This record gives sequence, structure tokens and C-alpha cells, in this order.
Amino acid sequence: MAYREVTMLEIKEVLRLWQAGVAKKRIAAQLGIDPKTVRRYVQLAVDRGLTIGGELVDEAVEAVVVAVRTLPERARGDAWATCIAEHEFIRTKLADRVRLTKVWRLMTRRGVHVPYSTLHRYAKDELGFGRGRATVLVDDGEPGRELQVDTGWVLTLRDAQGRRHRKRAFIFTSNVSRYRFVFPVERETTADAIAACEAAWAFYGGVFHVLVPDNLKAIVNKADPLAPEINHVFLEYAQARGFQIDAARVRTPTDKARCERAVRDVRDDCFGGEEIEQMELAIVRARTWCSTEYGMRRHSTTQRMPKEHFEAVEAAALLPEHGRVV
Repeated sequence: MAYREVTMLEIKEVLRLWQAGVAKKRIAAQLGIDPKTVRRYVQLAVDRGLTIGGELVDEAVEAVVVAVRTLPERARGDAWATCIAEHEFIRTKLADRVRLTKVWRLMTRRGVHVPYSTLHRYAKDELGFGRGRATVLVDDGEPGRELQVDTGWVLTLRDAQGRRHRKRAFIFTSNVSRYRFVFPVERETTADAIAACEAAWAFYGGVFHVLVPDNLKAIVNKADPLAPEINHVFLEYAQARGFQIDAARVRTPTDKARCERAVRDVRDDCFGGEEIEQMELAIVRARTWCSTEYGMRRHSTTQRMPKEHFEAVEAAALLPEHGRVV
């Protein structure tokens, strides 16, 4: 089991903040440690006579450090033993940047059943699986108003000779519900962009009022903070469909915050660990992931399931799906 050394400096800072009246969860967030760890330190300190507002001396801190390091190790159960047996599989998938939730589902497909909480603890303790960075919240805007789109390398197809071919996908994310649609493509041309939009309107059951592309070459000929030059063919398509194009500014993540990490999520969670040989199967896989996996998983920010959220507040606000461009 990996061992994380407990330093006197860390414990002293926890106890110092606690004695100053700082809430335990706030201490955990400020120092980047688990709230349960903070509660354990504080309880050990209380057991040794420390109180809020009292004097913090090195002898008291040393007593808490000794107590922490001599706590009995919690016994591991059968699920942990299963994780040990699957160590190489878990390590390899994480090294390939497959998300831990997807690793868990791949294990389940193979008939290996462990609670996700156990897998998470194992990956954290034994494989150094870390925490993600905090994100900055931005205004969601009006329901059904904006659809952000980005592209990226998300999957690899194998041909009949076993050769690997990287493929990109258009990734659409609605601004309010975060309901996502993924459309893999052979190339990234204007025709592919139009085909991807058509598939998106069919998926959502309507047209969003504003499309926010991340300066894709298939849509934006020349990026500019005030007057980007939109591809004429795509502009005509947008006019026929009735939506506006509001290209994101270069190096301005808040303009496209909803799709800023979309490429990574689709690559690691949708296609991570999958063996796909044909583009048609990749399209089917992407649609299934959007509607039944990602779409029905509670979003960490909205605390709602994207598909149900979309159907409840955004679907009715879309422009009708008519005037289809062929």
C-alpha cells in the first residue's frame, strides 16, 4: 500500500486553523486534504486536551502526530483483493488516459464486480490517481439559446490490415443542461461540419439559436476578436437554418466553457478502452454514450442528468427542425 508521510507542519496548520475557528471543511479546501483527515486530526487533538482558542504548543502537535502514525490499518475486504488481482488492467487503462469511471464499467463488462468507491480508493492509494483541478463557474444563459461546439482527436480505428487511424469528432454541448452530442468524422471539412450540425439538430429535436464554434477551420476562415470571417458556405447554411454564429475568441476559455474539456471527456470516457473498426460503429457508439451513459449520469455542476435536464428546460425553447439542408 502506498504510504503518505504525515508531517508535523501539516498537522500543526490544521490545528492552528481549527483553534482560530475555521470550519473543518474550509480547512480541508484551503490545505488540499480530505475533510475526513481534518476531522481525524481534530478529534485526536481534542482527546489530548486541545480546545478552540487554546494555546498550541509543539508537544501537543507531536502527540497528535504520534497518534496519527500509530493508528491501526483498516482491514481490506474481498473487493480490495479483486482490485489487486486487476492491478495491471487498471494501471494500463489509466496510463492510456481512460477515465476511472470508464475503467470501472470495462471491468464490469468483463465480469469483474467491485464497488466504484473501492476502485477509487485503490487507484488513489496504489496508483497515485489524483484529483482534478477546480473550474470557474460562468453564467449559463437562456435555456436552448447556445450550443457550443469543438473538435478533437478522440478515437482510433483499425483497418483490415491492423493499421491504426486517428479520427476526429464534432462535439456539441448545450449551454444550460450540458447535454452533449458527439459526431465522429473522417475529415474536418465544411461539408463535415454541416453534416455534424444536421445530425445534432436531429439528435436534439430542434435547432439552437446560437452556435458557438471554437474557431474551427471548417467554419471560421479567419479568427478575430470583433469580426471573425465566417466560411461563406457555412454562413449560407446557418442562414437557411435560422441560427446565428458567435465564434469564440482565441485563447478565451470562458467563451466556450461548456466544451473546454469536452475532447478529453469524449476521448477518455466515450471511446477509451473501446475496440472499434468502422466509422459507422463509432457513430453508433457516440450516440449511445451521449444518450444513455453521459446523458443519464448526474452532472457535477448542475446536479441533474443532462438528458432529463435538456428535455425539461431546453427542448421546448429550440427553433423547429424544418428547412433541412441536404
